[in-house]
Amino acid sequence: MGQKANNRRVADNEAMAMAKYLKTSPQKLNLVADTIRGKDAGTALVDLEFNSRRVAQDVRKVLQSAVANAENNHGLDVDKLYVAEAYVGKSITMKRWRARARGRAAKIMKPFSRMTIVVRERDAEGKKAPAKKDAPKAQEAKKAPAKKAEAKTETAKKAPAKKAAAKKTAAKKTAAKKTTAKKTASKKTAAKKDTK
Repeated sequence: MGQKANNRRVADNEAMAMAKYLKTSPQKLNLVADTIRGKDAGTALVDLEFNSRRVAQDVRKVLQSAVANAENNHGLDVDKLYVAEAYVGKSITMKRWRARARGRAAKIMKPFSRMTIVVRERDAEGKKAPAKKDAPKAQEAKKAPAKKAEAKTETAKKAPAKKAAAKKTAAKKTAAKKTTAKKTASKKTAAKKDTK
């Protein structure tokens, strides 16, 4: 029986690896991810090996996992791989507190991050190849601009009617303001006469 196989989230010439709970903030992790984006997988591994930041070793493990996935699961050539994407996101945040003066407490936020690395195989000429997606998705992407154009024309037709309705409501509001202003002015003059 068993479970159905999940659909691939990446293209045929790509492989992915992800780490969910890295003990650092996303901002610090992104600085390390910046150093490997677009580089060959081997060069990126060497750069991470000698990077002085603590989290660089965790990023190195994620990259090694992505390379291993490419080789063993998808049959890609390891020598042609490069880091196509390396992106960072937020994970959980542990909340702790610290005692401060006069019985107060100050919060301490301990952020965790998640990281995803996608490695892609270069094409035969050594150029960075685009992701090879399925053909039906490409056809849907071509149809999408036509749908957007139709939606724009429909909204353009609706826009004059909305403007006219807005003008009517604005005119009603100004008329109501004028009548209330007249009423308050007459009340004030009446009150002045009573005090005299």
